[in-house]
Amino acid sequence: MEVAASRPRSVLFVCAFNSVRSPMAAALLRQTAGEGMTVASAGVRKDVLDPFAVATMAESGIDISEHEPMTIEELEDLEGLDFDLIVTLSPEAHHTALALTHRIAAAIEYWPTADPTATEGSRAQRLDAYRAVRDQLLARIKARFFGGASTQR
Repeated sequence: MEVAASRPRSVLFVCAFNSVRSPMAAALLRQTAGEGMTVASAGVRKDVLDPFAVATMAESGIDISEHEPMTIEELEDLEGLDFDLIVTLSPEAHHTALALTHRIAAAIEYWPTADPTATEGSRAQRLDAYRAVRDQLLARIKARFFGGASTQR
């Protein structure tokens, strides 16, 4: 299968704070890909793990409650940045990743993804914003890595 042949062995998801979008994306790819693919996430900066992200992922049967947000620099210090592909989810993350390309060989892809933390309203409205991000990320992951049809609106 051509898609599987071109699938990277290691993927890093990067967003602004590593507290919502990138940990969600990493967890979704880990669950979908299973064994054989290294998946990590980091942020340009870090913040505490967002409880709405934890709740939304739990609805899908994925526990991210133990995720420890970290910056790209912290990840590099701990494990290095030996990734085949870096997927950026915010403009700031994309600019940061592009700046890394002078010293690492990873391909960079930009997947513009809304920041659900900016959503105001009731708990239900806020959760709906996080669900939309989760579902968009899953659709992108299936389309990019497994040739599945994207269900993005």
